Amino acid sequence: MQFIDEIKRLHKTATHNCSAYMVGERDQFQKQSDDGEPSGTAGKPILEVIKHKGLKNIAVVVTRYFGGTMLGAGGLVRAYTDGAVAGIEAADEIVNVLHREVRVSVDYTWYGKLENELHGRGIRVGGTEFTDRVIVSCLPVEPEAEAFIAWMTDLTQGQAEIEAGESVYYIEGE
Repeated sequence: MQFIDEIKRLHKTATHNCSAYMVGERDQFQKQSDDGEPSGTAGKPILEVIKHKGLKNIAVVVTRYFGGTMLGAGGLVRAYTDGAVAGIEAADEIVNVLHREVRVSVDYTWYGKLENELHGRGIRVGGTEFTDRVIVSCLPVEPEAEAFIAWMTDLTQGQAEIEAGESVYYIEGE
């Protein structure tokens, strides 16, 4: 995973860069690495912190520089658990939300109403093109895309040309 490799490059003189990640719609991709620590003392505790906190699509790296004190298995588990918790608590949470791009093409006479309705309902707009018609790239949340298309058809009394595009993730709140 690129993120983990980048952390290892940044801390190449560290004794250990232990990591865990859990990604996928159903958390189907999970991996942990003890990076030379005794088996089960680093990556597994990090992964357990991720699971315990209910986080999704996340990678965590805990970097350790040996300071001369042998911690033992229990001490390592506590150190990596505490490191993962501290890192996660210090991080900003980013929530990705799946949207569907829906291009709505209308005559200029519909543009004001369309813009007001989209704004009033908090529908994300990706961009607007002004040609012989106005083409608005709308980004409704994925589960609501079909209902959005029906609403657009009703709103414009069937005069809009509507084209559903690909699904795209956007960071919530941006």
